[in-house]
Amino acid sequence: PGYNPSGSEPPRKARRHLLTLAVVAVIALVAAATGIGVALGDSHTQPPAKDTASQSIPHPSSSSPTSGKIDVSKIARTVDPETVDIDSILSTEGDEDEGTGIILTSDGEVLTNNHVVDEATSISAQVDGTGTRYKVKVLGVDPVDDVALVQLEGASGLPHASIGNSSKVQVGDPVVAIGNALGLGGTPTVTSGIVSALHRSILASDEASGAVEHLHNLLQTDAPINPGNSGGPLVDAAGQVIGMDTAAATGSSTQSATDIGFAIPINEAIAIAQEIQQGKASDDLIIGERGYMGVEVESIATAEQAAKSDCFFSCQSLDLPVSKGAYVAGTVSGDPAARAGMAVGDVIVAFDGKTITSADALENVAEHKHPGTTVSVTWVDPSGKRHTASLTLVSGPVA
Repeated sequence: PGYNPSGSEPPRKARRHLLTLAVVAVIALVAAATGIGVALGDSHTQPPAKDTASQSIPHPSSSSPTSGKIDVSKIARTVDPETVDIDSILSTEGDEDEGTGIILTSDGEVLTNNHVVDEATSISAQVDGTGTRYKVKVLGVDPVDDVALVQLEGASGLPHASIGNSSKVQVGDPVVAIGNALGLGGTPTVTSGIVSALHRSILASDEASGAVEHLHNLLQTDAPINPGNSGGPLVDAAGQVIGMDTAAATGSSTQSATDIGFAIPINEAIAIAQEIQQGKASDDLIIGERGYMGVEVESIATAEQAAKSDCFFSCQSLDLPVSKGAYVAGTVSGDPAARAGMAVGDVIVAFDGKTITSADALENVAEHKHPGTTVSVTWVDPSGKRHTASLTLVSGPVA
């Protein structure tokens, strides 16, 4: 899975995830949701992360990473079976996202990036790129830190990753990056290098969706990282995972791999995964299945810009009756919003008793609601008439 610097590429049918550092241009997040629907998980309702008792996620090692000569072939033989290729289907857009995951428990709990599973309507994973393929359930996500914990349904007896200690990593330590590079499947791709910097902060954009993330405290490596590596392990000379591959720098839209990559320190990722496993929902952590009302929203400014760019001889603004709110760019037939009469061109101005001033504001409020929750939604149609309806959220995208 990936992020690119310009965000100008149209969506592709196969979207290989890798965040890419915005080194050419910094772009703003212009849409609250890339797919049809605002997906949501109530922080006051904390369902168990799994239907059955979970195996404990391993804690980071207390020892320092192994330095010295690195045996890439041996590491690959050990770590490959502890990784999975992840395929996410976005049925509302007809796209497929491809990424990587790290097996944490023998019963199939897997660590990956949030942007690998975000907006997916169905997810599958294949162990080692050649082994058993499983249906995947999202246990919880942290969109701010770009971490997700997922479950391979029905899995047992899997080899799981050995977790290192990212707090002891030093510049110059040898590392290996492993993952589903370019979404080609099969045996994972392996590249090697060193840790080239610590505590990096970057602004990264998703080459598939155009979404932008501000990530902090990352490990930097010169091990080449490709689209499709997102969520994969960055391991030390002992084969212990010290980071989760997340982003890469790119100087052009045609450059697919670089010698500047970034990984989330494993200590931080494991701490988040453990909170998800324990069902500890918060402002940042979304636990369990999200609710869905079936709308695609964007900022009013984006809608105005799109209207102007779509014209030929004379260009006019949308002339909306309100200046603030979440512009409805699409609805799904048969889903709650459409059944209530909401349509393209309407502007949502209130949700669950809270004033909505932007698409981002709606997403922030909505993402903490579960299926079955009834909410009051107010919108203004193009004529200026206000409408209010009670909508019961349904099951939507799995993340």
